[in-house]
Amino acid sequence: MTCFDRSDLGLLLLRLGTGGVLAAHGAQKLFGWFGGAGLEGTGQFMESVGYAPGKASATAAGLAEAGGGTLLALGLATPAAGAAAAGAMVGAAAVHAPNGFFAQSGGYEYAATLALLGTGLAVTGPGRLSLDHRLGHAVNRGWMVPVALGVTAAGTAVVVGARNKRLRRAAQGEQEMLFEE
Repeated sequence: MTCFDRSDLGLLLLRLGTGGVLAAHGAQKLFGWFGGAGLEGTGQFMESVGYAPGKASATAAGLAEAGGGTLLALGLATPAAGAAAAGAMVGAAAVHAPNGFFAQSGGYEYAATLALLGTGLAVTGPGRLSLDHRLGHAVNRGWMVPVALGVTAAGTAVVVGARNKRLRRAAQGEQEMLFEE
Protein backbone atom coordinates (compact mmCIF):
# COMPACT_ATOMS: atom_id res chain seq x y z
CA MET A 1 0.00 0.00 0.00
CA THR A 2 1.55 3.32 -1.05
CA CYS A 3 -1.18 5.62 0.23
CA PHE A 4 -0.44 7.29 3.56
CA ASP A 5 -3.17 7.44 6.15
CA ARG A 6 -3.88 10.05 8.78
CA SER A 7 -1.88 8.23 11.47
CA ASP A 8 1.21 8.54 9.27
CA LEU A 9 0.56 12.26 8.88
CA GLY A 10 -0.11 12.61 12.61
CA LEU A 11 3.13 10.84 13.51
CA LEU A 12 5.02 13.03 11.05
CA LEU A 13 3.61 16.16 12.68
CA LEU A 14 4.41 14.88 16.18
CA ARG A 15 7.95 13.94 15.12
CA LEU A 16 8.60 17.27 13.39
CA GLY A 17 7.22 19.34 16.25
CA THR A 18 8.79 17.40 19.10
CA GLY A 19 12.05 16.80 17.25
CA GLY A 20 12.33 20.43 16.18
CA VAL A 21 11.81 21.73 19.71
CA LEU A 22 14.32 19.25 21.14
CA ALA A 23 16.92 19.97 18.43
CA ALA A 24 16.64 23.71 19.04
CA HIS A 25 16.88 23.17 22.80
CA GLY A 26 20.04 21.11 22.34
CA ALA A 27 21.52 23.69 19.94
CA GLN A 28 21.13 26.30 22.69
CA LYS A 29 23.33 24.19 24.94
CA LEU A 30 25.89 23.07 22.37
CA PHE A 31 26.31 26.16 20.20
CA GLY A 32 24.64 29.05 22.01
CA TRP A 33 22.08 29.34 19.20
CA PHE A 34 18.57 30.74 19.73
CA GLY A 35 19.65 32.76 22.77
CA GLY A 36 21.29 29.81 24.52
CA ALA A 37 24.35 29.96 26.74
CA GLY A 38 26.51 27.51 24.77
CA LEU A 39 28.64 24.85 26.42
CA GLU A 40 30.46 27.20 28.82
CA GLY A 41 27.37 28.94 30.17
CA THR A 42 25.25 25.80 30.19
CA GLY A 43 28.10 23.92 31.89
CA GLN A 44 28.20 26.51 34.66
CA PHE A 45 24.44 26.25 35.05
CA MET A 46 24.57 22.44 35.11
CA GLU A 47 27.22 22.57 37.82
CA SER A 48 25.10 25.02 39.85
CA VAL A 49 22.11 22.64 39.83
CA GLY A 50 24.18 19.60 40.83
CA TYR A 51 25.16 18.00 37.52
CA ALA A 52 28.93 17.61 37.64
CA PRO A 53 31.16 18.00 35.86
CA GLY A 54 29.11 20.80 34.36
CA LYS A 55 30.60 21.01 30.87
CA ALA A 56 30.42 17.23 30.34
CA SER A 57 26.83 17.26 31.60
CA ALA A 58 25.96 20.12 29.23
CA THR A 59 27.55 18.23 26.34
CA ALA A 60 25.66 15.03 27.12
CA ALA A 61 22.33 16.84 27.53
CA GLY A 62 22.90 18.91 24.39
CA LEU A 63 23.80 15.86 22.30
CA ALA A 64 20.80 13.90 23.60
CA GLU A 65 18.45 16.79 22.84
CA ALA A 66 19.92 17.95 19.51
CA GLY A 67 20.76 14.45 18.27
CA GLY A 68 17.61 12.80 19.57
CA GLY A 69 15.46 15.66 18.31
CA THR A 70 17.01 15.63 14.85
CA LEU A 71 16.64 11.86 14.57
CA LEU A 72 13.03 12.04 15.76
CA ALA A 73 12.21 14.71 13.20
CA LEU A 74 13.74 12.55 10.46
CA GLY A 75 12.11 9.39 11.78
CA LEU A 76 15.47 7.63 11.97
CA ALA A 77 16.53 5.23 14.75
CA THR A 78 13.28 6.19 16.44
CA PRO A 79 13.63 3.96 19.56
CA ALA A 80 17.08 5.33 20.40
CA ALA A 81 16.14 8.90 19.44
CA GLY A 82 13.00 8.93 21.58
CA ALA A 83 14.79 7.32 24.51
CA ALA A 84 17.69 9.80 24.36
CA ALA A 85 15.30 12.73 24.28
CA ALA A 86 13.26 11.29 27.14
CA GLY A 87 16.36 10.72 29.27
CA ALA A 88 17.55 14.30 28.81
CA MET A 89 14.11 15.64 29.68
CA VAL A 90 13.84 13.50 32.82
CA GLY A 91 17.15 15.04 33.90
CA ALA A 92 15.67 18.50 33.28
CA ALA A 93 12.47 17.58 35.12
CA ALA A 94 14.54 16.64 38.18
CA VAL A 95 15.89 20.19 38.30
CA HIS A 96 12.41 21.71 38.08
CA ALA A 97 10.58 19.25 40.35
CA PRO A 98 11.01 21.31 43.56
CA ASN A 99 8.97 24.08 41.89
CA GLY A 100 5.91 21.88 41.41
CA PHE A 101 4.25 20.76 38.19
CA PHE A 102 3.29 23.88 36.27
CA ALA A 103 5.85 25.63 34.06
CA GLN A 104 4.57 29.08 35.02
CA SER A 105 5.99 28.42 38.50
CA GLY A 106 9.24 26.97 37.14
CA GLY A 107 7.89 23.43 37.39
CA TYR A 108 8.58 20.30 35.38
CA GLU A 109 5.48 20.34 33.14
CA TYR A 110 7.36 21.22 29.92
CA ALA A 111 10.22 18.75 30.47
CA ALA A 112 7.78 15.98 31.41
CA THR A 113 5.70 16.63 28.29
CA LEU A 114 8.76 16.38 26.02
CA ALA A 115 9.89 13.22 27.85
CA LEU A 116 6.47 11.62 27.33
CA LEU A 117 6.39 12.63 23.67
CA GLY A 118 9.85 11.14 23.11
CA THR A 119 8.87 7.94 24.89
CA GLY A 120 5.57 7.71 23.04
CA LEU A 121 7.28 8.12 19.66
CA ALA A 122 9.90 5.52 20.59
CA VAL A 123 7.14 3.04 21.44
CA THR A 124 4.74 3.88 18.58
CA GLY A 125 7.35 4.20 15.87
CA PRO A 126 7.79 6.85 13.22
CA GLY A 127 5.08 5.91 10.73
CA ARG A 128 5.53 5.45 7.00
CA LEU A 129 6.60 9.06 6.33
CA SER A 130 10.04 8.46 7.83
CA LEU A 131 13.59 7.45 7.05
CA ASP A 132 13.15 4.36 9.22
CA HIS A 133 10.36 3.17 6.92
CA ARG A 134 12.33 4.11 3.81
CA LEU A 135 15.35 2.11 5.06
CA GLY A 136 13.32 -0.97 5.91
CA HIS A 137 13.38 -0.29 9.66
CA ALA A 138 17.02 -1.37 9.91
CA VAL A 139 17.46 0.75 13.06
CA ASN A 140 13.87 0.52 14.27
CA ARG A 141 13.29 -3.09 15.27
CA GLY A 142 10.77 -4.11 17.91
CA TRP A 143 13.43 -5.39 20.30
CA MET A 144 15.20 -2.01 20.16
CA VAL A 145 12.36 -0.23 21.95
CA PRO A 146 12.68 -1.93 25.38
CA VAL A 147 16.48 -2.01 25.08
CA ALA A 148 16.75 1.71 24.29
CA LEU A 149 14.24 2.73 26.95
CA GLY A 150 15.74 0.35 29.55
CA VAL A 151 19.34 1.47 29.00
CA THR A 152 18.28 5.12 29.02
CA ALA A 153 16.20 4.66 32.18
CA ALA A 154 19.12 3.00 33.97
CA GLY A 155 21.59 5.67 32.87
CA THR A 156 19.22 8.49 33.75
CA ALA A 157 18.58 6.97 37.19
CA VAL A 158 22.33 6.84 37.87
CA VAL A 159 22.92 10.43 36.72
CA VAL A 160 19.91 11.92 38.53
CA GLY A 161 20.68 9.82 41.62
CA ALA A 162 24.27 11.10 41.71
CA ARG A 163 22.98 14.66 41.33
CA ASN A 164 20.52 14.20 44.19
CA LYS A 165 23.25 12.74 46.40
CA ARG A 166 25.51 15.69 45.57
CA LEU A 167 22.74 18.14 46.45
CA ARG A 168 21.98 16.37 49.76
CA ARG A 169 25.64 16.50 50.72
CA ALA A 170 25.83 20.20 49.86
CA ALA A 171 22.69 20.92 51.90
CA GLN A 172 24.09 19.09 54.92
CA GLY A 173 27.47 20.76 54.57
CA GLU A 174 30.75 19.08 55.22
CA GLN A 175 30.56 17.47 58.62
CA GLU A 176 33.52 18.31 60.84
CA MET A 177 35.62 15.54 62.30
CA LEU A 178 35.01 15.11 66.02
CA PHE A 179 38.35 13.50 66.74
CA GLU A 180 41.66 13.72 65.02
CA GLU A 181 43.34 10.46 64.20
